[in-house]
Amino acid sequence: MPRIFDNIDKSLLPALRETLEVSQRADFCVGYFNLRGWKAIDDLVEKLPGANGNYARLLVGMVGHPSEELREALRQGDPDDSRMTNGKARELRDKLARDFRDQLAFGAPNDADEVGLKRLSQQLKDKKLQVKLFLAHPLHAKLYLCFRQDANNPRTAFLGSSNLSMAGLAKQGELNVDVLEHEATETLAKWFEDRWADRWCLDITKQLIDAIDESWARPEQPTPYEIYVKMAYHLSEEARSGISQFDIPEEMRGRFLPFQAAAVRIAARHVDRRNGVLLGDVVGLGKTLMATTLARILQEPPWRHNTLILCGKNLTSMWQGYVDTYKLAARVISTTRVETELPKLGRFSLVILDESHNFRNPEGKRYQVIRDYIARNDSQCILLSATPYNMAFRDLGSQLRLWVNP
Repeated sequence: MPRIFDNIDKSLLPALRETLEVSQRADFCVGYFNLRGWKAIDDLVEKLPGANGNYARLLVGMVGHPSEELREALRQGDPDDSRMTNGKARELRDKLARDFRDQLAFGAPNDADEVGLKRLSQQLKDKKLQVKLFLAHPLHAKLYLCFRQDANNPRTAFLGSSNLSMAGLAKQGELNVDVLEHEATETLAKWFEDRWADRWCLDITKQLIDAIDESWARPEQPTPYEIYVKMAYHLSEEARSGISQFDIPEEMRGRFLPFQAAAVRIAARHVDRRNGVLLGDVVGLGKTLMATTLARILQEPPWRHNTLILCGKNLTSMWQGYVDTYKLAARVISTTRVETELPKLGRFSLVILDESHNFRNPEGKRYQVIRDYIARNDSQCILLSATPYNMAFRDLGSQLRLWVNP
């Protein structure tokens, strides 16, 4: 009579550990592998010789986004070798490697996790554990096979629903049984071996090692200088991407100093990625021309924006001059008229709000009308102000909330 492990009345983990304690090698097949969950059994795998086939093998069947893409690839018919290509297999393997890196980014690191991950990395390097990704077809099987030198009980299998994670092995409700009968365990061992040897079963041991050794659990911790350089690299990523992705229209290039041209490109990146930007330079540094250039860039494909310019009554003629000179697909409206004009105005996909510091009170009627128009039309936004911060930080926050949902 097999034992039943449901992690409620009886947990799988203690039985699996007792069996591994007297085993010389092991084969595991799971749908999902949690790197941090490995520490539940890593001390027992550490005792395996690691030579002459006496190690642990782990077959991963389905993980995250790669599996979804695989399902789509196989949706139209029976899975066969013709549905998979070398390029597709490499792509799915690389996506799985990124998924493992994402695992390590979740949650707060702790000492136990760090020790466990370092041990996992070393076991992979010492060949006490080998890991493969099965791609021939979606595979949800959960099988734990343990082997030992015992004529009466050479193999013990645990078969059921538990993935190789702390939740699957011990915490959440599962349903597993142990299998001891000789013929049944022999059949399960052959089933595993057939999939391990499949042409679309790819070794991902190196990808796992790299994911761990490049994370916070790496064997050698980075120096403070290396951390500083990495932070600077990531903080400047938006600027580098904007400068490389966007260009100043040819007829406007001669109007800019280098720092202004760079600011326009970086601002375009922010509008494209975050739906808005605030240009907060002091008087005389060219905010109007920079915003006009931004609008020109964003009215070209693929954005094809038309622009609504909201400004003080005394600035409408100046802005209309920019619209005419640089052929903007735009309309200029005085902020004194927004309460009557905006509720009945058609959609403009880009809104420029000049002197945005005048709109720092969310309770103001004009503020609410402008914010409602931007939200209703899903418009992107460019704010201009020489004094975006006046009395309190909430002044700046209120301006940003014209397009940023809290």
